[in-house]
Amino acid sequence: MNANTRRSLIEEMIAQQGEVSLVDLAEKFGVSEMTVRRDLDVLEEDGVLRKVMGGAIFIGGKSTEPSFHARAAAAAEEKHHLAEIAVGLLKPRQTVILDSGSTVLAVAREIKGKGLGLTVVTPSVLAAVELADEPDTTVLVTGGRLRPGELSLIGSEAEDAFLRYNCDVYFMGVAGVDAVRGASEYHREEGAVKRYAARSADRVIAVVDQSKLGRVQLINVVDAADIDAVVTDAPEDHPTVMQLRESGVVVHRTAAPGEK
Repeated sequence: MNANTRRSLIEEMIAQQGEVSLVDLAEKFGVSEMTVRRDLDVLEEDGVLRKVMGGAIFIGGKSTEPSFHARAAAAAEEKHHLAEIAVGLLKPRQTVILDSGSTVLAVAREIKGKGLGLTVVTPSVLAAVELADEPDTTVLVTGGRLRPGELSLIGSEAEDAFLRYNCDVYFMGVAGVDAVRGASEYHREEGAVKRYAARSADRVIAVVDQSKLGRVQLINVVDAADIDAVVTDAPEDHPTVMQLRESGVVVHRTAAPGEK
């Protein structure tokens, strides 16, 4: 078992149990306590836990990332509508960055069959597979270290890949968008890849459901001034929608039931 898989399992254990001990973890995974300490160091940096004498405790709160499967299952219909709006903003032959995450995966699915002839750059294995057989579409995968569960590519190779590309649009999926603090994420290395992606694109478009608006997570991704547009299902009078528009961010909304 590699370190990333072990850390993901430790994260699941501590979320369920509330606390873990060095001795129990070392015995469970058949590694030394020193190895477990290194794992806990990484998870503490990611905001998952806090180390204490002999082990670690779950800190929960805003830095606890739901599993990919949980996020994908939540509000699936709403994500489909968000994806429709997002793809409607594209022009044929553009170079598009598709982020990792369940919402932007819906965007990848919506691109299929549209005949846009896009070049797609992505750190998402799932998005790449979704578009692998799409005619007249070029898919470029960033490379990097595979993050278990998310099937996203992270680390310096994924970050550096974006230094080689000049892209038209970046569809960004994040854990929070705030009109003051900007876009934020749960995971340190995911956030770093997103920052590099944003720098390589002419337009940054955050695709987020209304539950993400007004939320600030641990890892800063980009400032609000660096977001060109937001695609969301939030109502017109949502405080963050109004604040974003006041600051010059274009907000594209899906229509609410009965709304034209």
